[in-house]
Amino acid sequence: MAGVLYKHGGAGSGGVSGRVTVQLVSVITGDIKSKIDRIWDSFWSGGISNPLEVMEQITYLLFVRFLDDEQLRQEEQVSAMRRVNPDYALKDPVFRPSEEHLRWHNFKNESPMTMYETVANGVFPFIKGLGARLGGESSSYTQHMREARFTIPTPALLAKVVDPLSAIPMDDRDTNGDIYEYMLSKIAASGTNGQFRTPRHIIHLMVDMVAPAAADTICDPACGTAGFLVAANEYVRKHSAQELTDAAVLRHYHHDMFHGFDFDSTMLRIASMNLLMHGVKNPLVEYRDSLSEGAAGESEKYSLILANPPFTGSLDYEQTARDLQSTVKTKKTELLFLALFLRLLKPGGRAAVIVPDGVLFGSSTAHKKLRKMLVEDQKLDAVVSLPSGVFKPYAGVSTAILFFTKTNSGGTDDVWFYDVQADGFSLDDKRAPVKANDLPEVLKRWIALRGDDEQAAKAERERARTEQSFCVPKSEIAEQGYDLSLNRYKEIKYEEVEYRSPAEIIAELEELDEQIRVSMAELKELLS
Repeated sequence: MAGVLYKHGGAGSGGVSGRVTVQLVSVITGDIKSKIDRIWDSFWSGGISNPLEVMEQITYLLFVRFLDDEQLRQEEQVSAMRRVNPDYALKDPVFRPSEEHLRWHNFKNESPMTMYETVANGVFPFIKGLGARLGGESSSYTQHMREARFTIPTPALLAKVVDPLSAIPMDDRDTNGDIYEYMLSKIAASGTNGQFRTPRHIIHLMVDMVAPAAADTICDPACGTAGFLVAANEYVRKHSAQELTDAAVLRHYHHDMFHGFDFDSTMLRIASMNLLMHGVKNPLVEYRDSLSEGAAGESEKYSLILANPPFTGSLDYEQTARDLQSTVKTKKTELLFLALFLRLLKPGGRAAVIVPDGVLFGSSTAHKKLRKMLVEDQKLDAVVSLPSGVFKPYAGVSTAILFFTKTNSGGTDDVWFYDVQADGFSLDDKRAPVKANDLPEVLKRWIALRGDDEQAAKAERERARTEQSFCVPKSEIAEQGYDLSLNRYKEIKYEEVEYRSPAEIIAELEELDEQIRVSMAELKELLS
């Protein structure tokens, strides 16, 4: 079943257009899922049981196939152009003539032993050194791939994996994303240490609401496999295609637009290849513990932050950046990340970040200070409350999305709240597709609130608090101690129901009892 997301164009950095189009988010078929499941099972039966290692090895193979598919498409274009200009040639091919044997469509048909020798001793060293061609020896891809290892142990297992991978359709960019997302969902290690894989449709909602532009510099300080950065990239490619024809803008896109940090080397390798497969030549994905003292000093560098930082866990004060501690004295990672986002954003920069519900109403000094800072010192734009099942099967934690703009001078007039009750999937561990889905309406109302149609914006601001979305003035939020929980302000409409008096009900019961007595007497008379 296909879910529906509304798309809109960005009006400059952070702008919102009144134009709304509809994008169907493709969902891979059961046949493709079965193929992926068989590939996964092959790794397990072949001796690789660590799901993250399985994902890493699959990513290497998908990356090699992607590179070959891209060059095949370019070669087809060259062939067509040569009909007009016989001298037309492919510029800067990934695979040079001496590397033809390293291409997927060539080695996939070899015997298992020959294929294994080619991949282990040729293909894998080739992709490890590819960063030098794409972004230079200092590129993040080159740095991460230095520690990469090819760990498929036998020719038989490689052949068993390559064959079904060849049968998976990879021609459509959206389908590629769904396939990759389904594989990521199989990483059982997700959900440990407070890190949960963010559902792709939630990522798309957040990206659509902030509308990344070609001029943005985008960061995810807890990037994992780069889901947010990939979605932002897809948005920019779709909505800023004209701007990307400019050489300076294109250079920014390939070399400075996308930044991601994580302290898991395997995740960083996957993230780098994920972004490369989505068209970014030199993604700036770096090894970094974003909250550590070693990461201190970087500030006001990014115009957009998209993130789902770790929810749980506490840090030692000695390990935490002192400038974050000076902002908010706490060991809670979710609060420290909020302080980090404020430090990293440029003035005028905006953020869409997922937080646990406790951030919205926590009573500690740190909780209250951060919320007051967002409302009074910055511009808090929206709080979108998500249902507790969004992160199942990993966790049933209740979460919300905060949207804010860094101003350092206030600017919050009122805060827009939306109570998401359904996201297009069941809220149990199965997360099966269902018809109920509030996400299109979230985006539609958000666009109405921030668009150019003053009448539509006024109607949205004046919605009753009994509805799923409504606005709350800053003064009222301040009166409530900067509590940002939706239920603090939502009004529940009760319908008055009139019940019959007890005497009337008793009289009716007595009448029924008399009818039963009479019926029983008649039955006895018939039986005697």
